Amino acid sequence: MAAFLTEPVPPRGQVLPVLPGIGRLVADNPGPFTYRGTNTYLVEEADGFMVLDPGPDDARHVADILAATGGQVARIVLSHTHADHLGAVSALRAATGAKVWSFHASQDPAHTPDVPMRDGDVVAGWTAIHTPGHASDHLCFARDGVVFTADHIMSWSTSIVSPPHGNMKAYFESMRRMLARQDTVYLPGHGPKVDDPMPFARALLSHRAQREAAIANALVAGPKSTLGLVQALYLNLDPKLVPAAQRTVIAHLEKLREEGRAIEDGETWRAA
Repeated sequence: MAAFLTEPVPPRGQVLPVLPGIGRLVADNPGPFTYRGTNTYLVEEADGFMVLDPGPDDARHVADILAATGGQVARIVLSHTHADHLGAVSALRAATGAKVWSFHASQDPAHTPDVPMRDGDVVAGWTAIHTPGHASDHLCFARDGVVFTADHIMSWSTSIVSPPHGNMKAYFESMRRMLARQDTVYLPGHGPKVDDPMPFARALLSHRAQREAAIANALVAGPKSTLGLVQALYLNLDPKLVPAAQRTVIAHLEKLREEGRAIEDGETWRAA
């Protein structure tokens, strides 16, 4: 299992230095799926700041971004359209006039990017890497060995993969794509940076593969419901996290079904 990282509750409204020219503001939206809050990254560019993931719909957080940048926001870049990353986009765009760059096929039908992006496109020197799995429209952004990994690879926890927009087969493929690279730093959407990312990413993928093997083996022993699989495989799980665990199990089962290794039979699943 990956050695997850922790950090104390960060000061709100204060830019935390990450790397030269890059700081982060942590939104005040802590929770079981957001850790200390969403990381909004402020990247200094020649024409102003690139704001990556403005965060949740929170007027105070938007005000903090404007104060930290002096309102000099040249572009807004979005990793994916989950509400804890997308929520502040409209207010920040209205306050600065900055265009929004995000994946051309938005998972959220209410969001339309000003500059639609595809895999390999470049914004301010950062190359977009389409990494579906956690979300169908998820993008990472890479430059000089540094990657904004958003929610595809987080430092504090594994990523939730919840169908229908979350897809476990795509997650595995995206992880293998990241492992084929030789990056040196990951800057995630929640939690602190990862300074030794390759072993960390390998451990995450290994954990997913082990979970998948455990699910497949449990089905060989007999048909199971998704809740039954969670109860059998997720020991000492916080009850509040059971629904999320079920969604992840469903994503694994759908991958196994696509590979001809599992069959859905009413309320239960069985080995093919």
